[in-house]
Amino acid sequence: MGYNIVVVGATGNVGHEMLNILAERQFPVDKIEALASRKSLGTDVSFGDKTLKTKDLDTFDFTGWDIALFAVGSDATKKYAPIAAKAGCVVIDNSSLYRYDPDVPLIVPEVNPQDVHGYSKKNIIANPNCSTAQMVVALKPLHDRATIKRVVVSTYQSVSGSGKGAMDALWNETKAIYNPTDNKGIFYTKQIAFNVIPHIDDFMDSGDTREEWKMIAETKKIMDPKIKVTATCVRVPVFVGHSESINIEFEDFLDEDEARDILREAPGIMVIDKREDGGYVTPIECVGDFATFISRIRQDVTVENGLNLWCVSDNLRKGAALNAVQIAETLGRECLKKG
Repeated sequence: MGYNIVVVGATGNVGHEMLNILAERQFPVDKIEALASRKSLGTDVSFGDKTLKTKDLDTFDFTGWDIALFAVGSDATKKYAPIAAKAGCVVIDNSSLYRYDPDVPLIVPEVNPQDVHGYSKKNIIANPNCSTAQMVVALKPLHDRATIKRVVVSTYQSVSGSGKGAMDALWNETKAIYNPTDNKGIFYTKQIAFNVIPHIDDFMDSGDTREEWKMIAETKKIMDPKIKVTATCVRVPVFVGHSESINIEFEDFLDEDEARDILREAPGIMVIDKREDGGYVTPIECVGDFATFISRIRQDVTVENGLNLWCVSDNLRKGAALNAVQIAETLGRECLKKG
C-alpha cells in the first residue's frame, strides 16, 4: 500500500528533481499531484513514464494526502504549509522558514533519522540548507568516532543553488564575454562568469552572510550544539554541484587511514581518494548522483587532532530533493506505516 504524495513547486529545479527521485527510488506512491503557482498552471511535468499536469496550489485541498514535498520559497511556504499541515498532510519543507523552529525537526536521514518522530508537533519537517546537508553526512561518522570540537569550512557553491535564473545568467554572461552584444546584465552582485563571489544571501551584523550562519546553526541543531563551526560561503561559476573544503579538529586523535575506512563504510558516502592526478572528485562528476563524494583526506599537522577533506555533492539532489525524499522514506518507515 502506497502513499498519496503532493509535490509543491513542481516546475522549479528542485521540484523537478523531487519528481525524478521519487520515481527513480520507486517510492511507494498511490496517488501523486504536482502543484505550482497560477502562472505555471497546466504545465506538464514528468514522473517516471507518466506526465502530470500541474494544478493550482492556491485552491488545492490537502485533505486525504499523506505527504507534501515543498520546493517553494519561504513566503509561499509560510502561507501554504500550515494549511497542508492542518489538513493532516505532513509537510517536508525545503525552504529555510522552519529550520530553526524548536518544534520542527531538521533532518538528514544518514545523520539524525531518530528526530523524525518530532514531526507531530506541527506536522512539518524541515530540510536543511544544501551546503549543510552534504557536510554533516561527512562529519557524522567521524564525530561518532573521535568527537568533533571545531569545523572550518569554505564552500564553492554552484549557481543552481540560486535557481534557474542564475543558471541562465551564468550561460548568458559566459556568452557575452565572447560576444558583448549578448550582454544582458548581471544576476548576482558581481559578474559570476569566470569569477567567484564570496557572498551568498544577506550580510548580518556579525559580518557573516546568512548562508554562513545557516551552516553554523544547522550543524549544531542536526548534530551537536557543542561543535564550533565557522564558514565562508562562495558562489562559483559551476552550473550544478557544491564543493567544500573542510578542516576538522577532534577531541581525540583520528588517523587519516582510519578516517578513510570509516567514511567508506558510512551511509550516503563514496570515497574516491587517490594521491595522483585526477584521483579526486569534482562537481561536474557528481551531477545526477545520489552520493556525497569525499576526497583529499589528510592529516592537518597544525593542530593536535586535525583532519582535512574535500566534499562534493549534487546540490539539487542530496542538498535538496534527494534529502527530502529520504525524509519521506524515513517518515513512512518509522511513523506513517501502511499496509
